[in-house]
Amino acid sequence: MSNIFARTISLIMVSVFTQNAIFDRAFGANVAIYASRKDSHVIGFSIGITVMTTLASMIAYLFDGLLLPLPYGDLFMPLVYVVIISLLYVIGLFILWRGFPKLYGKVKKYVHLAIFNCAVFGALFLNSTFGKGFAGYVGYGFGTGIGFFVACFLINIANEKLSSDKIPKIFRGYPIMMIYIGIISLAFNVLVGYTAEF
Repeated sequence: MSNIFARTISLIMVSVFTQNAIFDRAFGANVAIYASRKDSHVIGFSIGITVMTTLASMIAYLFDGLLLPLPYGDLFMPLVYVVIISLLYVIGLFILWRGFPKLYGKVKKYVHLAIFNCAVFGALFLNSTFGKGFAGYVGYGFGTGIGFFVACFLINIANEKLSSDKIPKIFRGYPIMMIYIGIISLAFNVLVGYTAEF
């Protein structure tokens, strides 16, 4: 039991820091830039993505175990992942609509951005590579959502300074944000100890 817990915590840490969805793989960078404009969006999007990546990873574990051993099973996995995410999206919206109508009214125009993005799809694809066992899938899925929060938080902190008049007008907005994300990505890679291979 302690071995499973240690593996889950290890994969959470790996997916948050060493294989951050945004800083290492650039999954969901556009959603992170959008979400980082408001503090409440950072928390809301991060919760939505964390819940989605964790639940979708649990379900994907079952289908990966059934389809990946088949001769051409890996060819069907993208379609299976789209179906999993779509079903969770519909079920989640229904639960919000029926159980929490006020919350549903606030999040209905943003929820599709939090659910259908590269960070969620990327977590499922990477799980089939890195997530060994159910605990691994859950750990990597949960860690991807937490890593998204860390990335959004760092982007949110810099948002005000990167929108100042000191930045040349041609670089303001999306271009300077992409440069900032690139620099932070390099810093994350240095902390992990990646070396360039030529």
